[in-house]
Amino acid sequence: MNCSNSSIKVPETFHLIQLIVYIPVFLSGILLNALAFWVFCYKLSKWTETRVYMINLMIADCCLLFTLPFKAFSHNHALPRDNKCLALEATYFINRYASIYIITITAVDRYIAIMYPLKSMTLRSPFKAAVASGFLWLLVISFVCLAQVLEEQGNRGICFEKFSIEPSKATLAFSIGGFFIPLIILSFCSIQIIKKLVRKKKTNPYEEKLIQKAIYIVSANMAVFIICFLPVNIGHIVRFIVDSTSTSCSVIYNGNVFLHMASIIANTNCCLDAICYYFVNREFQEASSMLPKTKSVKSMSKVHLSICHWII
Repeated sequence: MNCSNSSIKVPETFHLIQLIVYIPVFLSGILLNALAFWVFCYKLSKWTETRVYMINLMIADCCLLFTLPFKAFSHNHALPRDNKCLALEATYFINRYASIYIITITAVDRYIAIMYPLKSMTLRSPFKAAVASGFLWLLVISFVCLAQVLEEQGNRGICFEKFSIEPSKATLAFSIGGFFIPLIILSFCSIQIIKKLVRKKKTNPYEEKLIQKAIYIVSANMAVFIICFLPVNIGHIVRFIVDSTSTSCSVIYNGNVFLHMASIIANTNCCLDAICYYFVNREFQEASSMLPKTKSVKSMSKVHLSICHWII
């Protein structure tokens, strides 16, 4: 089956949608991430595991944000796949999957802290979190660059576009290993954390309120992860199936449009992450502000800090 580039190219209205979404995402994302970076680097005095992970996540989000104007410009002007394009594509995908893995490892860290509080004292530390983050960056960079080299052999054309109807095994591997496996891990950890918090004996209304806040934060983080990244990875798998079965050009076109729209949704994660930083930091600040109080209030503060430490 021969499908021309024009027969599977997304419609012109897609470029307008990109601008409508990407302009506010870019501006608000830079502002929110800069504010969050300032808070986590200069306003919090103690280094924690999650502080390390959050800074790495902010770096990934900011790097991805800076690729969005070039991505939108490339789609609108059909830029060729030269070395500059390949560098932008690599930056885009490296930071997308780095975000996914960092969010996942943060959930695992919370799970260990809550489910195995004694073991977590030896398993968790800011230094170990930094080592784990560094390993994740190296892993993602290596696999994205390798996949890009393999894909480039049969995907000459326009930047950020796949016009070849050959099924992309690398894309399928990234969807499975780069999203669905992390999704299973994150969902398991988040559900177990919520179950643990629900079963936790509440000694007073204040503690019950704190636990409810913690449940909301964990649930919101999981929901944002699923809403942002599930559609685009379903789109990759659908496109792989469509390309493999050599179906009609119209089906390939529809699958391509869905994939591009889902990609826009995935890129809004940069802003939503920053909003999550705000709620996490607010919980920590509320807890910290209560520390230099009377003995009874200090006892309540320890409960608050304990719950917040599970979350941040």
